[in-house]
Amino acid sequence: MLPSALELDQLCFGGLWTLDGYQKELDSPNSDLLAIVLAPPADETELTNADESQATSPKSNLPSIHPSAPSVTPSAATACLIGLGCSWAILDEAHITILGVHPSYQRRGLGHLMLCALLDRARHRQMARATLEVRISNQSALALYQKFEFQGAGRRKAYYTDTGEDALILWRGGLQTPQFSALLAAQWAETQHRLVWQDWALHLLLPVSIVQTSTLTCS
Repeated sequence: MLPSALELDQLCFGGLWTLDGYQKELDSPNSDLLAIVLAPPADETELTNADESQATSPKSNLPSIHPSAPSVTPSAATACLIGLGCSWAILDEAHITILGVHPSYQRRGLGHLMLCALLDRARHRQMARATLEVRISNQSALALYQKFEFQGAGRRKAYYTDTGEDALILWRGGLQTPQFSALLAAQWAETQHRLVWQDWALHLLLPVSIVQTSTLTCS
């Protein structure tokens, strides 16, 4: 799956990280590297078994598949990596370093899904707040972050070397509050509804290799 991560990195970020860089994120205990994997449709029996096995993790408000339960897991030959996200735990702060979706699958709610997952991981690592940088021209990303109540805290001049564009620095505090838990649950419900409306079946898997935040099957 790492070579696929490198290909997606090139498409989304212009070659931000190397293969060794992704391996380093996998090996680091302070890094959460998450992926969205698109799998071909499974037969109805497999999907039923996977759906019946969904439960709420004791550490998360987001649905997951119990590790001992049957699940629809794509093979390396058939799975397609279409989304990547990564966050670093630094003291009590979650630094979201990458969040990207394959250009062919953008504007379908997958970035929303990934941000939910990254913030959920930060919350369960007991992080107090989260931060990230975003291009000032990226209005769709800014609209997404506003849904999670990120606030502007500054600007990095000429941060993006490909265009010389500035980056806005955003922060979101209060990750351990009941209000944030309620917001995250509401945002998760919104993105799940959007994916179901598009006839995509969502199966959340527990960490393996690159963490498969979700496997999607499109009917």
